Amino acid sequence: MPVQFEYRSRTQSPLSTLIGCLPLFLILMLMCLLPSLLFDLVRSILTKLGLSSGVAGLTVLGVFFGSFINVPVYEFRRDDLQPEVRYGPLGQAFERDYQRVFSRTQIAINIGGCLIPVALAIHQAVRVAGFGNSAILATFIVAGLSIGVCYRTARPVEGIGIMMPGLVPPILCVISAWILLPEASPEERTAAAFIGGVAGPVIGADLLHLRDVLKTPVGIMSIGGAGTFDGIVLSGMLAALLS
Repeated sequence: MPVQFEYRSRTQSPLSTLIGCLPLFLILMLMCLLPSLLFDLVRSILTKLGLSSGVAGLTVLGVFFGSFINVPVYEFRRDDLQPEVRYGPLGQAFERDYQRVFSRTQIAINIGGCLIPVALAIHQAVRVAGFGNSAILATFIVAGLSIGVCYRTARPVEGIGIMMPGLVPPILCVISAWILLPEASPEERTAAAFIGGVAGPVIGADLLHLRDVLKTPVGIMSIGGAGTFDGIVLSGMLAALLS
């Protein structure tokens, strides 16, 4: 006697469908809210630097949109001799010659990654000058340590420019500011850490490695752009936040 099987389709209830779509909805909502949360976070960090809420908001927008703008300041041209070997039908090298290859490297300054953070660092330097000699000396030490560490950790990368670890400068500056200014006000430590966090990537990573970049095949060397944008901006912002 043949055996018959009966298949019944299971229909999902609307509630189970809604529960299944809930993780996707939460992810989409988080993606929509993330820019606003980051904007408020960075603006609150900048208010710790003595900026008003309105100026801090404009600064955040300037850093974001300015990161897409590079201002050329210098162009370096060079020519290199590259060997050119010609091979015979059996693969043997029978002629060796040299050809002259011309290349150029453009030095530029990124507005959002360099000019605005440097302007903020100058603003903090003016504040530090009013805190007293101990704060000034501590700021110089923090900046010097940050410059030295950034110089040692940064490296030129072919086709990109300068690359460096973005979390090293802010952690170093925060620890140094706390050690050198243990009894100072939070404003003093924040200013010292921010100045060191900006000076390290700008001077130690970019400016002191310009000669190395000119030897590396790269079309544009953007100070504060590409590999050091996160280093400069994150260093300054995280240093101000953690201090």
